[in-house]
Amino acid sequence: MNVLNAINVERQTHTGLLREHNEDAIASDLSIGLLLLADGMGGYKAGEVASEIAVLMIAAELTEAMQHPFPYKPSSGQLVEAKMLIDAVKKTNATIHQISQNEPQCAGMGTTLVAAIFTSNQLVVGHIGDSRLYRLRGESLLQLTEDHSFVQEQINAGLISLQQAEVSTKKNLVTRALGVDEAVELELQLFDVQVGDVYLMCSDGLSDLVADETIAQILLHADDHMTLAANMLIDTANNNGGFDNVSVIIAQVNKPFTSKKSWIEGLFKNKVQT
Repeated sequence: MNVLNAINVERQTHTGLLREHNEDAIASDLSIGLLLLADGMGGYKAGEVASEIAVLMIAAELTEAMQHPFPYKPSSGQLVEAKMLIDAVKKTNATIHQISQNEPQCAGMGTTLVAAIFTSNQLVVGHIGDSRLYRLRGESLLQLTEDHSFVQEQINAGLISLQQAEVSTKKNLVTRALGVDEAVELELQLFDVQVGDVYLMCSDGLSDLVADETIAQILLHADDHMTLAANMLIDTANNNGGFDNVSVIIAQVNKPFTSKKSWIEGLFKNKVQT
């Protein structure tokens, strides 16, 4: 749904201090309530190809689906926007995988993905890999996505602590990526949205180099100045080494936003998180 009058967005990306190419890609379209961030991986420039395909194709597929939603009319309590996102990701995964198989210079390419759709005072979130979505509500910063990574699996299994994870040599090994295999599972979540919420999407170029406590302080210090916040986040990552590309999308909710029909309740019954 169109949230142009309810939400402000700032997005920025930087190559970092050591990389020659920026393999991150970001996009937003508030006319359909959409935010997208992808962090590519692969051979020479292949990561750029994968992430760029991901954001462009998913945005295009969702725009088309929302303009012509007839095939997605709610039935049996199915969540319309979630189904649109699942289908868009499925098509995009197939496209990236096919190119990686047919073009030697793109062999093995893939990308992380975080996609968010604002609709009817709620947020549909889908993610793959270790790019993240955070929410600042009041003075509390919460990581809404859980990394699909080897280190996160070790944490969940109780094999290593959070402190050990910070210095792990396997920190950047993802266990799920878009385009690497013929099929990929998109993890979907639904969250209630409140006026005053600030949402931050970022690649691991930020989260690996800037502690959550510092991220929260920067967002709070910047207050409503989202351009300042984005600049400060990227500058802090670069000041801490700038080892990777770093990208951020910041969305601030200023007003409630509702749709005429609430399709949201069906598929996510008893799963809405706050």
